[in-house]
Amino acid sequence: MKLTDVNTTDIREAIRLGCETMGRVFDADDGDGDIPFFDVVVRPQARMAFSPGASESHVPGRHLNALLNAEDAAGIKIDEDSVDRHARAAFFSYGGPIAFPLNRDEVGGPLTNFVAHHAREGFHALYALAKYRDSARARAIAEAGLAAINEYWDPDRDWDYDRLEQNHGLTTMRNQPFMHGLARAIGPLVKYYRATGYGPALELATVLKDKCVAEVFTADGSYDRESFGDHTHSTTCVMSSLAQLADLTSDLSLMQRVKAFYDHGLWDIRDEFGWVVESSGEGRDPDKGEVNNSGDILETALLLGKWGFAEGYHDAERILRCHILPSQLRDVSFIAQPPNLDGVDGMRDVAARLQGAFGFPAPYGHEPLDAPDVKFNLDIVGGTVGSLCEALRAATTYNEAGHHVNLLFDHETPDIEVESPYTHPALRVRVKRPAPLYVRIPPWVDRDALRIDGVPGQALQTEGYAFIAEPPVGKWITFQFPLVEHSTELSHRTRTIRTRMRGDAVAAMESFGADLTFFDPLD
Repeated sequence: MKLTDVNTTDIREAIRLGCETMGRVFDADDGDGDIPFFDVVVRPQARMAFSPGASESHVPGRHLNALLNAEDAAGIKIDEDSVDRHARAAFFSYGGPIAFPLNRDEVGGPLTNFVAHHAREGFHALYALAKYRDSARARAIAEAGLAAINEYWDPDRDWDYDRLEQNHGLTTMRNQPFMHGLARAIGPLVKYYRATGYGPALELATVLKDKCVAEVFTADGSYDRESFGDHTHSTTCVMSSLAQLADLTSDLSLMQRVKAFYDHGLWDIRDEFGWVVESSGEGRDPDKGEVNNSGDILETALLLGKWGFAEGYHDAERILRCHILPSQLRDVSFIAQPPNLDGVDGMRDVAARLQGAFGFPAPYGHEPLDAPDVKFNLDIVGGTVGSLCEALRAATTYNEAGHHVNLLFDHETPDIEVESPYTHPALRVRVKRPAPLYVRIPPWVDRDALRIDGVPGQALQTEGYAFIAEPPVGKWITFQFPLVEHSTELSHRTRTIRTRMRGDAVAAMESFGADLTFFDPLD
């Protein structure tokens, strides 16, 4: 079965659909119905379920970061009830004996489960509420949480698990790799500092960065699974976090360390389209990915592009067109409604409630070969939508140097309008205020054959961009080049996936007889 209407090229629409999904996944059987589900399976039997490790401590942070960024970046009207309910869930997770995001063993039980892994998601919730809703409560909890981390965690001795268990009655998860735990929080700490100027957040981010650079992200950019751990989302989100910190602090050496890993070790877990294996552990499904991992690579690519590496924007464009956008759950016709004689909310209208989600796809479709099930865990929709917001912000930018067209998607802002060559006969750009114009030209375009209409003379070619010093205001400039068709092969652990491309989009892909595929089959 090939799914229809999934290979969209509209980033804003993908964000809107994802936001709607996040507003439909609260568990009506859990207290006041303010806690979102975490675990989701759509095959073999559809259901949404509570997780003792992640529901209230993990999902609200991912969703609040996505929802409130979507409102800001995409101008989408967000359901305020959804925001309020996610906020209540996040505050609930901090309602235990210490200011950490905690979880329950079961619905209705006490908050007892502490996993450092969720510090990232906790700070994502608090930062988003502080920045976009001016929440004094979120700021107070964040400051208390930072103080508690400084009391119970040391970069050399790790967590004081004995005191957490004895003084606060918590159940802890010991012996996690550093990369699976507090290191993940660097990114939201950077965001919290940008939003509030609260110095201790930047201080902790810096301490965590120093430990990452000293112990994990080596100068040669290699990937050592023992150091990184096999949970690949932790690897990609820490990479993205370090790039965010480098961008905040203008730290060239740190950005170079990020780029070294991006160029080398990251390829041990990703492919040419930004798909990332869900776990790098031995014996794990070699075709099962996780889309918010790809989102973290996307965010890192965008920051590398911002720092002058135009190939970062090229990588971002391929990741969006070839994997993230096609993998959104649009066609839900294959999801069968399960019998639900007891009226369990997690089995109610599953297909309709999940439309717009992201999950654990293979490069070729929703159902990896030999996978026992098809999943769309709900933290992933939040992580992916948050990354799509960053892509929308970066698609075009305006600064002291002028207008920049970085991603070739249909896009309009008060400064500029872009018509994509993938949805129109040619790439066209119209500036709305006088300033120089930079338009990124993909590396596969023959520069000698590129024709630019609407401006006199020849455009300067510089660092992957066509530069026009004085573009006419309010008039279209057309960049004529064919979307070159070519073949490529994706190198995976147990197979090579043949793919036919049209520019930076997939025209057809080998799928090995898999079901629920994204693209036309390769002849």
